[in-house]
Amino acid sequence: MTTRFDKLGVVIAAIVAYAAFAAPFATLRANRIVPGEARSILEALPPTLGPLLLAVVVVAAVVALLKTPLVLRLAASVVALAALALLIGVAGSFLTPEGNSFARISPASGFWLLIFAFTLLLADGLTRLNLSPPARIGVLVVAAAAIGLLLVSGSWNSPSILKEYANRADSFWAEGSKHVTLALGSLAAAVIAGLPLGILCHRVEKLRAGVLNVLNIIQTIPSIALFGLLIAPLGWVATHVPGAAGIRGIGTAPAFVALFLYSLLPVVANTVVGLAGVPRAANDAARGMGMIERQRLFGVEFPLAFPVILTGIRIVLVQNIGLATIAALIGGGGFGVFVFQGVGQTAMDLVLLGAVPTVAMAFAAAIILDASIEMTSTRRHEAQPA
Repeated sequence: MTTRFDKLGVVIAAIVAYAAFAAPFATLRANRIVPGEARSILEALPPTLGPLLLAVVVVAAVVALLKTPLVLRLAASVVALAALALLIGVAGSFLTPEGNSFARISPASGFWLLIFAFTLLLADGLTRLNLSPPARIGVLVVAAAAIGLLLVSGSWNSPSILKEYANRADSFWAEGSKHVTLALGSLAAAVIAGLPLGILCHRVEKLRAGVLNVLNIIQTIPSIALFGLLIAPLGWVATHVPGAAGIRGIGTAPAFVALFLYSLLPVVANTVVGLAGVPRAANDAARGMGMIERQRLFGVEFPLAFPVILTGIRIVLVQNIGLATIAALIGGGGFGVFVFQGVGQTAMDLVLLGAVPTVAMAFAAAIILDASIEMTSTRRHEAQPA
């Protein structure tokens, strides 16, 4: 009898084997900036829990390696991820010397590789389940609730990233608010300006190429360069234009304008493509019903083009969540403040304090908007005449 291996499972098993037995699970540092000492799973956890975690990840890797039932693969990935999430907190408490408030315990490469491997297994299982859009959002909510429960319970208080958060809790939420405001505010402004511009480009063919080429050129300018280019004109506006309150050459204003400019191309281009893809038969039927051009636009064309337009909005939101990190370089705030402070202080945990929520927000936004696109596309197909 020949044993059959799952192709993805071979990759996952290889990652798990290296991460569990060769890579460090946690890093112990005397303080937040000095080089750390690597600890394996058996060294980072109490004598009973270290072998238990190794057993869990090995069994989960074997489940991934073999062509096992889908339910078993999902269960193995969830159990492995839950064990890793719980025990990294235990490792922080176990490795921290009693009464020592300066020591820092950080997840090491082995932990992150194990998280990656079993998240890959979980994602593969969920993809094979072919979940409906509401179900995918439900999985995201459950995962967010589980992480929130771990944070509230205090199980993760020992790892150093949470100690960095404890020292900066007020500024963390303030910078987080700025980050969200920059990302969502620039998106909203781009939608308000980009939708009418996209409709105009669709209607006036001579205008289309020129507008899209200009927006394409803006999109190719590196973010740091665009921020720098905006400092001088916005500084002039702040100095010479009466009533230009809040506008300065550095800070939120140039960051907002830059993100707005980057957002225009996906919104305008997808509006043009979406409207161009509206079936001719739908427009002919609307004309036959006596609809005027404005009624056809808002009653027929725009609803049918909306899934494509929403795809552009999804691109913009994920892009802006990432680019808003760079705004910290010109005083725009956001989670980039912690990233660049951490780089300057050689404090990796401070870098993670800014990077992890940024990645989490982008990931959640992508899942929610992907589900919304699929739901609107389904309604579009149902609404089209046979």
